Amino acid sequence: MIHTDMQKLIRKSVRDFAQKEVAPLAAQIDETGEFPDELYQKLAKNNYFGITIPKEYGGTGAGYVVMCIVMEELARVCVSTTLHITSPNTLLGLPLANYGTPEQKKRYLLPEMRGEKEGTFALTEPGAGSDAASMKTTAVRDGDYYILNGRKTFITAAPVADFVVVFAVTDRSKGTRGITAFLVERGTPGFSTGKKERKMGVCGSPTSDVILDRVRVHKSQILGKEGEGFLMAMKTLDSGRIVVAAQCLGIAQSAMDEAVKYVKERQQFGRAIGNFQGIQFMLSDMETKINCARALIYDTAQKKDLGMNITKEAAMAKYFASEMCNDVAAKALQLHGGYGYMKDYPIERIFRNARVTTIYEGTSQIQQIVIAKQLLK
Repeated sequence: MIHTDMQKLIRKSVRDFAQKEVAPLAAQIDETGEFPDELYQKLAKNNYFGITIPKEYGGTGAGYVVMCIVMEELARVCVSTTLHITSPNTLLGLPLANYGTPEQKKRYLLPEMRGEKEGTFALTEPGAGSDAASMKTTAVRDGDYYILNGRKTFITAAPVADFVVVFAVTDRSKGTRGITAFLVERGTPGFSTGKKERKMGVCGSPTSDVILDRVRVHKSQILGKEGEGFLMAMKTLDSGRIVVAAQCLGIAQSAMDEAVKYVKERQQFGRAIGNFQGIQFMLSDMETKINCARALIYDTAQKKDLGMNITKEAAMAKYFASEMCNDVAAKALQLHGGYGYMKDYPIERIFRNARVTTIYEGTSQIQQIVIAKQLLK
């Protein structure tokens, strides 16, 4: 585990990078929906794609406390940027590191770490969101090949991904043990992506459907073993939830920063509105919730780095942090009054970006189910 003094140095380094390289581009990224390749390469150069990935696979092996620091600091200035580093560190990178063959790691994971390729994770379907086990996408064996048919939806980075980890049913009779993960490359006949979705927030991370129409892939493209896909996805989501929680923390902190700045400057009734007790009560509530989330998130990350089971803790962190994030962002916008509703102020973008956090990587309601199951098992 990295010592606290080193963590402080890492936080300062990431904060400096965020302020210098990311913050000046944040509004432009949101407005245009385009993420600059130059910035993507700078993320790779700073090793942000492999924080949780072992060194032998091209990462740094720095662990989850460091990953949370990076996510928090980057999310404070540009949430879209954090979407580009979550996948290689969790949903995509971890299955490849933990289940991939040496050839698969060489072909997909190492280039991902270097910023030469971008991949994504395709689990959700139009009719299978929270209930991922009900997916309709199929993979039918044909000699040494599998024929994939189906459609995935709301897939982060799908429009720009060079390859996708696709989850498909190989044996319906086995339920969740009949789901398998496949590595599918862009350019494979029958593989395509839908139109880029017009989203409320995180506009600098493109999202679309992944369409599989008689896509033929060799058995060597199976990630892990046949039937292991669902378990692989669920284990990976534990790690992803900590990372999203840290993202929520960064969003909330940025909302808080904007609120404090505004109430100190805004004059009404002859004085700054921050002098009114009603405003102070709102700020106190926001600050307390942010710090409660911070304690829960970093405690969970530390437990993960120690090798402990964190299924319940990760769900709690994601649940509390995402709900807190939305609450703080809404209050921060309220404190701005009418100005908060205008795009001239950063809080408008922060508020939009916050909204998705209670939905992706497991809704708040799914987190509650996970927590309860862990308590009652």
